[in-house]
Amino acid sequence: MLSALGYGLLASSSLVLGAGLALIRPWPPRAVGLVLAFGAGALISAVSFELAGEGLEVGSTGSVAVGLAAGALTYFVLDGLVSGRARGRKGRMQSADPGTSLALGALLDGIPEQLVLGLGLAGGEGVGVGLLVAIYVSNLPEGIGSSADMRKAGRSSRAITWLWVRVALVCTAATVAGFALADVTAGEFRAGIDGFAAGALLVMLVDSMIPEARKGGGRAAGLATVLGFAVAAWLSSVS
Repeated sequence: MLSALGYGLLASSSLVLGAGLALIRPWPPRAVGLVLAFGAGALISAVSFELAGEGLEVGSTGSVAVGLAAGALTYFVLDGLVSGRARGRKGRMQSADPGTSLALGALLDGIPEQLVLGLGLAGGEGVGVGLLVAIYVSNLPEGIGSSADMRKAGRSSRAITWLWVRVALVCTAATVAGFALADVTAGEFRAGIDGFAAGALLVMLVDSMIPEARKGGGRAAGLATVLGFAVAAWLSSVS
């Protein structure tokens, strides 16, 4: 349980770190876009090797497929409610309460990922380093870009910091919950959870993360995405 708590805190801490970096100094859109692209590549690798791949090892193809569909639909519906008609962070900033909307968006991204971290720890498989790196790196631009947007909307530095601390704590709790659930669930359920996280992440990547990376990073975003994929895939192979 302590290991789940520790790794959960480590993975979610980059949200707070990203917020701090945004509050210290303004970040150019190109830098945020390239970090976002690297994180997107790492997440694509995590979906392929750490989520879908491991789901097929512990359960059936049907369980993974059902999880994929459920995760994709859940993220699509909830993100639509959070963002309104516009997609991604831009839509969340146009809501009546941008701080709450941005926090909800981060929770939609973070909870499935960190739930899987906890499940892996409890299963005796250790920590998927590729997934851990993917979560950590993808959280950084979320914290940086969203915090910069909230500053523009008039939120104080203290309010922004505490908002992301609370989000990070909830994501950490998801890791602990995954660890606890593993003791009372079978392989098919775990395969479904892996699929659920993969489905949610794929919709998030296509709807929000990759378009924003391309917009901010320009043509170099593609190269940064491949680099992120390669680094995360290598880490998965040696973990």
